[in-house]
Amino acid sequence: MDISVVVPLFNEDESLPELTAWIDKVMIANNFSYEVILVDDGSTDRSWEVIEELRSQNPAIKGIKFRRNYGKSAALNVGFEATQGHVVITMDADLQDSPDEIPELYRRIKEEKLDIISGWKKKRYDPITKTIPTKLFNAATRKMSGIALNDFNCGLKAYRSDVIKTIEVYGEMHRYIPVIAKWAGFSKIAEQVVEHRARKYGTTKFGFSRFINGFLDLLSIFFVGKFGKRPMHFFGSLGVLSFFLGIIMSLYVLIEKQILIWKGLAYRDVTDQPLFYLSLVAIIVGSQMFLAGFIAELLSRNAPERNQYLIEKELK
Repeated sequence: MDISVVVPLFNEDESLPELTAWIDKVMIANNFSYEVILVDDGSTDRSWEVIEELRSQNPAIKGIKFRRNYGKSAALNVGFEATQGHVVITMDADLQDSPDEIPELYRRIKEEKLDIISGWKKKRYDPITKTIPTKLFNAATRKMSGIALNDFNCGLKAYRSDVIKTIEVYGEMHRYIPVIAKWAGFSKIAEQVVEHRARKYGTTKFGFSRFINGFLDLLSIFFVGKFGKRPMHFFGSLGVLSFFLGIIMSLYVLIEKQILIWKGLAYRDVTDQPLFYLSLVAIIVGSQMFLAGFIAELLSRNAPERNQYLIEKELK
């Protein structure tokens, strides 16, 4: 099969018939073999009934329904597991992503041997309350991940099948699939300017809490990707630095007192100086961080996936 289209959705019953008809038209025009996997993330409207009707009309349409709302990442992860196509396209169900972009995305994945193509909605029709947080989010993600993408959160993306069969998406991690893929060794990541259409049906699901949760997830991905198999490098380094900084401060306080006594000058007791207590705190915190790194290292070494690596090719 050429293409699998994964569409996560929540309360999008009005847009589904138009979206699936549009996808079908594009696929037939380009002679693609395809499937459309609609993942209903616990909708409370008629979305599932519409999916059942569409399935009866077109066998290429498949549906998965969650019992409750789990979030976009969970919907994508389940959809990825069900795909059979060589190239996987993801898009939102609200008609803000254009299926007309699919042929070019497919061509570039196949001809340029890319792992991921992320859409870039260069011209957006979103309110300023959504565009400003998005710009800040994208800038922070570029800085921390080293991936030069302008729009990490664009729902319209194309993947080589190997990518989505290797990675796992959870929480609010769908925004960071390129980052997760990069940490997994899929480094051929490109960008493509795509059309962003004004919302035709329903209301946006965006909230400010998603921006906060997304930033916290970025920190999680960065830490786990960089130090997941060697936590001692992170906690141990900070612990040793804090410990020795505390030692230096305490020695400074003690030596200063001895010099003042030797010169016959007035001096304060060590316990009367705030720097002494700061040094004690630094020593204690450093010791705790070192122990935390040591314990984390023991847990990591005993984890069943400690020696799991991604092998791309093998000759025997």
